[in-house]
Amino acid sequence: MNKQWIKFAENINQLYRKNFVPLHEPTFNEKEVEYVTDCVKTGWVSSVGSYVTRFEEDLAKFVGVKRAVAVVNGTAALHIALKIVGVESNDEVLLPSLTFIATANAVSYLQAIPHFVDVNEETLGVDPFKLEKYLEEIAELRQGELYNKQTNRRIKALLPMHTFGHPCMMDELITLCEKYKLILIEDAAESLGSYYKGKHTGTFGKVSAMSFNGNKIITTGGGGAILTNDEELADYAKHLTTTAKVPHRWEFIHDEIGFNYRMPNINAALGCAQLEKMPEYIKQKRNLTKFYENLVANFEGIRLFREPFNTQSNYWLQAILLDEHYNRDEILGFLNEQGVMSRPIWTPMHELEMFIQCPKMDLAVTERLKQRVINIPSTPIEVR
Repeated sequence: MNKQWIKFAENINQLYRKNFVPLHEPTFNEKEVEYVTDCVKTGWVSSVGSYVTRFEEDLAKFVGVKRAVAVVNGTAALHIALKIVGVESNDEVLLPSLTFIATANAVSYLQAIPHFVDVNEETLGVDPFKLEKYLEEIAELRQGELYNKQTNRRIKALLPMHTFGHPCMMDELITLCEKYKLILIEDAAESLGSYYKGKHTGTFGKVSAMSFNGNKIITTGGGGAILTNDEELADYAKHLTTTAKVPHRWEFIHDEIGFNYRMPNINAALGCAQLEKMPEYIKQKRNLTKFYENLVANFEGIRLFREPFNTQSNYWLQAILLDEHYNRDEILGFLNEQGVMSRPIWTPMHELEMFIQCPKMDLAVTERLKQRVINIPSTPIEVR
């Protein structure tokens, strides 16, 4: 391995002052201990408690939506978001092949069909221009709903994902959804603290989903949330995620099949403390980006992925793009051997066995990016 890569690894080890630098780990201090201890002392540790309500209210205020419904993880949030807007069995849902598997899994939970679309290199998110040309060829409107002419199935929704926290081209995607009568659902699992033209991600779609897994910018241990400006949808989401139990002083009446998805109070306590630190985390993330930008400034054959035009990214995971002459796996092997945890981007969904038969458009950009994107350590840290 050449001297540039050796220096690259050494600088990251020195910044974090560790022999092994994780990709992204949570940071806690006294505030988390205080809130979680309060939960334990009061006994309110399960799915009811003041911290769940507080976390939902604080999150909704931070993002700029009317309602947030806290659930056990981001996948559950996606599942319920899709269900409450009317995605049904045998519907098709357009989503990027270049995403974490939760996006496609949530569609499958409803016995709907993932329909994979391509991304662009500027955002790593859904390419609205390429998608529009594709829909012109394979889809048609019938009585106000979009149908796939090849499968004769209804195409119900578009589910873009803000990759690594970088916002998609939302104006163009909204226009596309309006033209083709698609419901827009945002997978904002990775983008808490990211903005498109000054507006927070997760506020553009009819509903959206966020994740607070242990590796996200803030964590509740395991957790997620459904975001919406529609009060009725929010009430329905809360009802469904509370086993669809009808409120009563003692009777156990459930009016439909529901899900035991509510976030426990002890997890929400952790989230309340973490959410208070978002401004600090964003500042540290952006300083880390400058550090990496300087590190690769004169580095032949790689570039640091920067936030798209008209956006402010949370830079959840830092990403470098390799020129095509590089062997991705050699770089991954070297960095990990040097104690710098690094990972490739996800295996595209259309290449996974359970999704091979799903409909898809030309995915040339997705397939190229698979070989070129590497994530590097991204834990917020004070850059000296």
